Amino acid sequence: MASASSTLNPPVRRSAAPAAERSGLGLLVLLVATFMTSLDVFIVNVAIPAVQSDLHAGTAAIQWVVAGFGLAVATGLITAGRLGDIFGRRRMFAVGLALFTVTSAACGFAPTAGTLVAARVLQGLSAALMGPQVLAILQTAYTGKAQARAFSMYGLTMGIGAVFGQLIGGLLIKADLLGLGWRACFLINVPVGLAALVLVPSALRESRAPRRPRLDNTGVALSTAAVVALVLPLIQGRALGWPLWTWLCLAASAVLCALFVRHQNALGAKGGDPVLNLELFKQRAFRLGSLSQLVFWTGQGSFFLILALYLQAGRGLDALGSGVVFLSIGGGYLVTSTTAHLVAARLGSRTVPAGALVMASGLGLLWAAAEHSGTTGSLWQLVPGLVLDGVGMGMVIAPLTHDALGAVPAHLVGSASGVVATIQQIGGALGIALIGIIFYGAAGDGAPGRYPHAFGLGLAFLLGLELVLAVLTIVVRGRDQEAAH
Repeated sequence: MASASSTLNPPVRRSAAPAAERSGLGLLVLLVATFMTSLDVFIVNVAIPAVQSDLHAGTAAIQWVVAGFGLAVATGLITAGRLGDIFGRRRMFAVGLALFTVTSAACGFAPTAGTLVAARVLQGLSAALMGPQVLAILQTAYTGKAQARAFSMYGLTMGIGAVFGQLIGGLLIKADLLGLGWRACFLINVPVGLAALVLVPSALRESRAPRRPRLDNTGVALSTAAVVALVLPLIQGRALGWPLWTWLCLAASAVLCALFVRHQNALGAKGGDPVLNLELFKQRAFRLGSLSQLVFWTGQGSFFLILALYLQAGRGLDALGSGVVFLSIGGGYLVTSTTAHLVAARLGSRTVPAGALVMASGLGLLWAAAEHSGTTGSLWQLVPGLVLDGVGMGMVIAPLTHDALGAVPAHLVGSASGVVATIQQIGGALGIALIGIIFYGAAGDGAPGRYPHAFGLGLAFLLGLELVLAVLTIVVRGRDQEAAH
């Protein structure tokens, strides 16, 4: 039997990227898919009031329009990464893109709330199938400076979808294209998805693990059950008052994770093909990179949530108005995310901790501005903090992902990409659960006057997370320097 090191790092021959990828067409296709999936996480929040009115949807159904997508994405990522290793990353990406386009149409034409929920779950599974393939292709098709630029554009695209999602949704609903109203938020994906799908065969080369592994069905079942048991109560727990079943699910997730790890170790010892090769976590860079991803994304999704709540419920802005305020974050983000590869080349391993400290500074300024301006002060007071936060985001997202995957061997890139994407989703769900306890606990009866204080407490929590991220990455850098000497 081969040693662990030889199993983890077999000799791999990488072919040169074709002209289409070098020209940027392949990257464009990957970024279009990334933008659509990132946008759909946030744009739906704007559509909720119109959906509820048009489809006569109850509160539970509306919650599942949002939660069903996130839960499906989280549960499918690890398996999707392995499917790319087995059947080919371009093939799985194309299948995911085609299904995402079809399910977006199903969402847009949904006649009932139940149909919309089902379509959103299928749309989430389609997004999960695409996500790891994008990261794996970026890692295998590009090298050196080209790879740094590709990851920089990936980070830029994710951020644009998140930051501008609310504004884009508000504009689409206000424009009422062809009388579609909220349905345009989903149907906009159809022509874009079809155009990207046509380009896939010529724009992307096929890649897969050098030795085609088998799919570990038991591992798939255990990992899916473990993620559902963890993420479902995090998504639904606060809104339902944390009933007993949520705590039972969290306990079950720990048991299922232990069973999953035991099964993966046993299968690997027998020379089988585990769905998640745990040898990945023996790589210090991947292990600490994954932890850094968890810390960062625990704060990211929850920040957008409490900012939108503060602006709309506390300041009385509509979705479009609050989307305009989000432009402040977008402006700062565009400045650094478009040049993230240049910043990383200059700062090296200091890029992420520096970005985290910039974000912490921005959140601190925003906290002070919110406490000072309350519910009636000028919104301009919020702008400096929002811009600084965006600048820091642009410095962190792409380098953080690149660092986590940088040392992963080619035959495990798909699996590793699935892990990183899953951690991002779990971090988002965990952050929303934690920030919900803090924010809604302080907001109390929901009177507008209580929102600035609730927002401030939420920002304090997020500021702490950014400081943890900075310290964590500084410690990693220090130890790496010691090891080099």
